[in-house]
Amino acid sequence: MGSIVHSPRSLLLLAGCVLCTNAAGILGSLVTQTGPGSWYADELIKPWFVPPGIAFPIVWTILYVLMGVALFLVLRKGLDEPGVSMAAGVFGVQLILNIAWSFAFFGLQSPFAGFLVILALWCAIAASIWYFYRIDKAAAYLLVPYIAWVSFAALINATVLYIN
Repeated sequence: MGSIVHSPRSLLLLAGCVLCTNAAGILGSLVTQTGPGSWYADELIKPWFVPPGIAFPIVWTILYVLMGVALFLVLRKGLDEPGVSMAAGVFGVQLILNIAWSFAFFGLQSPFAGFLVILALWCAIAASIWYFYRIDKAAAYLLVPYIAWVSFAALINATVLYIN
């Protein structure tokens, strides 16, 4: 199996993509308060299947790295290649929606707003997978754990909305 990084330029692109996706996670975390004394911890009834709090930063860090590598695999083809600009644009939309979910759910303290955003996010991730698949199948496959986790998060969000 060959290396996906063939030059210092590609290494910089890979690093930039991974940093970009992780920056989205950092932005979302600015409003994500889940510890004691927070709205989430003290005021919401959570379903029994919510994972322990430590799982979220671990899973999200892995997912943001996978997302960054997927973006790299698409962008390394070059923005002048057919479909790459569109794929990158759709990916950018889902990244913005990813950040927006944290602001809607935690920032606004609104499971309803969060649910609306996570539905749009899920659709944007599905679109990203579709566009990525047309350019680089491995890039699309790297987004599958992400849509699976967001599907689970949507279930949690919907359940929180229903029981509260």
